[in-house]
Amino acid sequence: MANNEIPQAEYAIVGGSGTLSSDFPKNCQADDVEILADNLHFTTPYGESPAFRIFTVAGKRVLTCRMHGWRSGVTRADASRQVFWVFREAGVQRILSEGGVGTVNHLLDIRDFMVPDDYLDLSVRKDVMLDGRYLLLMQDPLCPELRQALLTATRKRFKGRIFDRGTYAVTDGRHFESAAEVAMMQGHADIVGQSMCPEVYLAREIGACYAGLYYTVNYGEGLRGGVSHETMADIFYDDAPMIGEILLETIREVDAHDKHCQCLEHRKETLLKDVYNEVSSKG
Repeated sequence: MANNEIPQAEYAIVGGSGTLSSDFPKNCQADDVEILADNLHFTTPYGESPAFRIFTVAGKRVLTCRMHGWRSGVTRADASRQVFWVFREAGVQRILSEGGVGTVNHLLDIRDFMVPDDYLDLSVRKDVMLDGRYLLLMQDPLCPELRQALLTATRKRFKGRIFDRGTYAVTDGRHFESAAEVAMMQGHADIVGQSMCPEVYLAREIGACYAGLYYTVNYGEGLRGGVSHETMADIFYDDAPMIGEILLETIREVDAHDKHCQCLEHRKETLLKDVYNEVSSKG
C-alpha cells in the first residue's frame, strides 16, 4: 500500500542487475549497515512507486530501489519519474547507479569495470522530465567527485581491470542490441545498456550528483561470440556482494554537502519558464 510519508535521505542508490541477487545491502559484509524500513511504496504524480528500502551506512541515510524501478505494466519513462520524484522529495543530493552492461569496444573483456564519464542516448524516451522548469546542460554529465570515489572504492575490492572513463550507449530494452547496432556504435561508445538515460537527466533536474559503476557481463552481438546466458547468471550471483560493498564504501567516503563539482551549476532556469508557469497555473 502506498503512502506519502517519504523519509529524508541525502544519498540514493538505483540498484541494477549487479546487485539484484544479493538483496542489497543485506548480504554485504558490513558492520555499519542498518536497515531502517523496507518495502516502502509512495504515491507520486506518475503512479505508485516501486518498493524502496531505507538504510544507514556509517550513519548516512540511503534510499535504494531495485532494477531502476522496472515493473510489468509500467512504462520505463514513468518508472524513472516515480523513482526520481521520490528522490527529490527525500532531499537526495548524491545518487549512485550500477548495472551489468554489454561491450561495444572490442578491447573490453567480461568482468571489466567501467566508471563512464559520458553517454550516448540512442533511446526514444525523450523529454522525460518532472516539471520542465530547467534547462539541463550536460557538461560533465557524470559527477567527477562521485566517479573518483567509485574508482577508489572499486580498486580497494577488485583486482581486475577498471576503466576510469568511457562512453555508455543507452538503448531501449528489454531486448539486446543486434550485431548491426553494435557495429554502428563502435568508435562512438564503449559499453551499452538500458538505464543511464533518462536517469542522468532526472538527476540533474532535481539538482543531485549522479555517477554509475558498470560491470561488463556480455560481449555485444558480433563481438567474440555475443551473449552467454550462463556466464551472465554466474556473474550476477557470484559478484553481487562485491558490487554492493563497493557502493557502500563509496557512500562512506563522500559528503552530501561538501561538494566541489559543478553539477548543480549545470542546471539553469529555462528561458521558457513564464510559459511553463502559465500552463501550470491553468492546470
